[in-house]
Amino acid sequence: MNKATESEADYIVVGAGAAGCVVAARLSEDARKRVILIEAGGSDRNPLIAIPGANVVTGTDPALNWNFETEPEPALDGRRLYMSQGRVMGGSASINGMMFLRGRAVDFDGWRADGCPGWGASDVAPWFRKLEDHPYGQDPQHGSGGPMRISRGAATAPICDLFLEAAEASGIARVEDFVQAGHEAAGYADLSIDQGRRVSTATAYLGRARSRPNLRVITKAHVTRIVIEGKRAVGVALRRGANEEIFRCNAEVIVAGGAINSPALLLRSGIGDPSALSGVDVVHDLPGVGRNYQNHPMYKMMFTTNAPLTAYSHARPLGAIRAGLSYITGRRGVLASGLFPVAGYFDAVPGQPETLLQICMAPALIIRRKPGVLGVLPKQHGFSVLLYQGVPFSRGRVRLKSDDPMAAPAIEAGVFSDARDLEILAQGALRIRAIMDAPPIRDVIGAEIAPGPIADSLEAIKSDISANISANYHVAGTCRMGLGRDAVVDTRLRVHGLDGLRVIDASIMPTVVRANTYATTVMIAERGAAFIAEDAR
Repeated sequence: MNKATESEADYIVVGAGAAGCVVAARLSEDARKRVILIEAGGSDRNPLIAIPGANVVTGTDPALNWNFETEPEPALDGRRLYMSQGRVMGGSASINGMMFLRGRAVDFDGWRADGCPGWGASDVAPWFRKLEDHPYGQDPQHGSGGPMRISRGAATAPICDLFLEAAEASGIARVEDFVQAGHEAAGYADLSIDQGRRVSTATAYLGRARSRPNLRVITKAHVTRIVIEGKRAVGVALRRGANEEIFRCNAEVIVAGGAINSPALLLRSGIGDPSALSGVDVVHDLPGVGRNYQNHPMYKMMFTTNAPLTAYSHARPLGAIRAGLSYITGRRGVLASGLFPVAGYFDAVPGQPETLLQICMAPALIIRRKPGVLGVLPKQHGFSVLLYQGVPFSRGRVRLKSDDPMAAPAIEAGVFSDARDLEILAQGALRIRAIMDAPPIRDVIGAEIAPGPIADSLEAIKSDISANISANYHVAGTCRMGLGRDAVVDTRLRVHGLDGLRVIDASIMPTVVRANTYATTVMIAERGAAFIAEDAR
């Protein structure tokens, strides 16, 4: 390996994902501060990234992905789960499903009650408003003029409205705005789409900042460790090809690699539980690093229809030509829309709020037969419903499994390590079946094809869930904010016991929010950047 070189800045941000792009852009607004942003992946210039309807391809494209895999999961008979996490400018915000739903008020009030003052629902609301440019405009719930331009989801096939009507007939309120929704609600989701193009933080924040002379962006560079001197972070070591380079900073290192890579970087730097740092010199005893792993387990149900009411119409030759022309000529049509326009919340067991599930509905059958667009196009009319557990009881961890700094960490997801999670999802599947038996949707359903008639009892549904459950983008909690020895950062996101080091991304969530994590991660990044600026005064 070639000899290390050195370069200096005031701030070094590790990871140009959903959070890192926000932090780097905000910090570089001060022209006196030199900021370096380091990303392991490459450019987000792939034209498919910008097209919302191409998410079926980009979402799991190996070239844009870390391609993580969990360790064998004991509750899944040793099955490993594929973990899609963006490795590209914008991170997972460049390949996700573009649903832009905030966490619910109960989530943030729970953080505050769990030892995180200043993070309650009323505390974070102004930060959500700051980041938004919402079609509702400026009001007590929403913001106008922020970097994140948001659009409202809309029906891309008639089955969308039929689904919402059936949910309403089943007692789930139809709403226009999830921010103001009650406990059980369904409607069209907010989407990070603007005029037919994906809005990632790489485009919304960094796009405006890239021309600043005080901001340097480095891509295709793998940060191997944080450089610690005494009890202070003073820089990072990274590899580009055969070269190792040391980049030093005068003020702070900000770790924003996400809830898998952030704890892995801390562990590789000797920050964590000493008993788990085999092969790595212990720098700082912090046992919570990598623990408290949470993710929304995802279970898919699919139904065919007996009428041409779904997005399959767009996949047939004439429909595909129309869709392509609509997008090319005016960024309109199905390619300009998200794959999941419909969202909702309901209790798997009515009256038991701890069983709350989130649902996302796609007006097409989502069956991945092979890589590429042809491998996911539907072959018949139908639709898919994804069930996410709101806050799983199960916990996992991220740990090192090699002292090789380039090796992927071990992800022990702990899926269904608490049996209550499996029971909740199974009860939720039964409730979806009840909704599908409500008017008007019951009259157009041809058959349930997943799980299908073989899952004819609660135990059979549990077996199908265990066999088919998949992981989500929504990893959180592995550098938990709060107090106590299992906490990693304080309420200003500073790593406990070390100076000049913060973690700012989804890993700091004490508990995962009852929503897609993208919007909340952007809010965390906005607050984190403000903390840094305030503390520098």
